[in-house]
Amino acid sequence: MPVSKEALQEAVRKAAVENRLTCEKAHALGKELDVPLQEIGAVCNELNIRIKDCQLGCF
Repeated sequence: MPVSKEALQEAVRKAAVENRLTCEKAHALGKELDVPLQEIGAVCNELNIRIKDCQLGCF
């Protein structure tokens, strides 16, 4: 069953610390909720949550 947008937003808010979410946690959320990383990123953008500690060194 797909995760609702509201549930995804809530999960991202809970995982974020001081409006920042680690890349590792974003990957874990995507896997846990069976959501593509692009969707996690889109929700982060909507909520003004920044990605930090990028595993590729991009952020």
